[in-house]
Amino acid sequence: MSSLRLRLVNHWRSLGPRYLPFADVTTADLPLGRLFRLSLFQVSVGMTLVLLVGTLNRVMIVELSVPSSLVGIMLAMPLLFAPFRAVVGFRSDNHQCALGWRRVPFMWNGTLMTFAGLSIMPFAILVLAGVGESADLPGWVGLIAAAIAFLLTGAGVHIVQTTGLALATDLTPRQSHPRVVGFLYVALLAGMLVSALAFGVLLHNFSPGKLIQVIQGGALVAVVLNAIAIWKQETRHSRQHQPQDSKADFFQTFTNYCSTNNAKRQLAVVGIGTLAFGMAELILEPFGGQVLSMTVSSTTKLTALLAFGGLVGFAYASHVLAKGQSPYRATWNGAAIGIPGFALVVLSVPLNSTALFLVGNFLIGFGGALFGHGTLTATMNNAPADKTGMALGAWGAVQATAAGLGIALSGTLRDLVNVISNNNPANGYYAVYAIELCLLVLAIVVVKPLLKQSNQPNHHNMPATR
Repeated sequence: MSSLRLRLVNHWRSLGPRYLPFADVTTADLPLGRLFRLSLFQVSVGMTLVLLVGTLNRVMIVELSVPSSLVGIMLAMPLLFAPFRAVVGFRSDNHQCALGWRRVPFMWNGTLMTFAGLSIMPFAILVLAGVGESADLPGWVGLIAAAIAFLLTGAGVHIVQTTGLALATDLTPRQSHPRVVGFLYVALLAGMLVSALAFGVLLHNFSPGKLIQVIQGGALVAVVLNAIAIWKQETRHSRQHQPQDSKADFFQTFTNYCSTNNAKRQLAVVGIGTLAFGMAELILEPFGGQVLSMTVSSTTKLTALLAFGGLVGFAYASHVLAKGQSPYRATWNGAAIGIPGFALVVLSVPLNSTALFLVGNFLIGFGGALFGHGTLTATMNNAPADKTGMALGAWGAVQATAAGLGIALSGTLRDLVNVISNNNPANGYYAVYAIELCLLVLAIVVVKPLLKQSNQPNHHNMPATR
């Protein structure tokens, strides 16, 4: 009987890596349970992003009647901290607290900043909107308070994500990086999906008091998730490469990093491609409604279709990269797939085909995920062992800044072209899509030398061990 039980156990174990998602991402030092706990920092990041960009965006404009220009300024505040992600990563590379940790103190400080920002945010928003007794306060009080709240929250999110990715890189061998990236991306999307549904239910019957409860409840959830994520992840004094110089100069170190391993070209690819895919986020749904006359229900489903394409793209990228494909090949393929995606979206109007528009949206989501996965995996693989945090911080700074600029530029260009073309709504969208197509072609051109170099037999981007 014991022999049969042993055979059954071995059979189920063999099924895991073959059929269960991410079952083969784990190692003896990083079991699935520990990796799942670590991924909770991405869940908290996804929850906070949905709260800022989705829920509060709508609440401030619709329920609280805050001018859209002020809402745009508030939502842009977190981007002010994005360029400093490289500095945060650099500091975490060279920091060592009294307990022997490097990443954990930064993740915890980022968590506290997120908690502080979300804690004061509902009151700041109500003062900004002039609700209740706050209507007697000067307008600048609400503006300053809301700006501080959004800036604190955004800075905390950037710090947590930068050092969290660096910690994941420290804990995993190079061959596991593709699947780890995919796992963390899925955790981010899962956090965004679940929190969006939860916030929608909790704020169904809106009231200022309920807004305070929901946002401050989100602050508490973020602290709990991040505390669980970092619990017993980073071993004290266990790193082989201790910080060589705690007084190292950031600018000199960053300059040295950019001069090696084609770092400048890699960051240029990240910026160009992310800008192209980021410009699509704001205009896809309005394009379907204004130009293709789709219903509100139909255009709302486009977000789900885009997310589904992203999930398929992440899964595919994790699979092919784990098989040994170059991350630059995934980056090139992602940009290349985005080109027919945008082309189908444009062609859906003269051909009057909603099906082409939907297929184009799926390809854009798929290509964007493949592109993002490839660039992040390449950064993790190429980062010097003592500069992991700075390299990932630089990637995050360029990626976040380009995504934010893409959203801002797409709306501005669309409105500007529409005014010039006598308010023909289609022309503004066509102009934005044309720019996106050009950017993707440019990304393919820029990444091509990196792809050729990675295909050379004796080429190695980084040491195999950490």
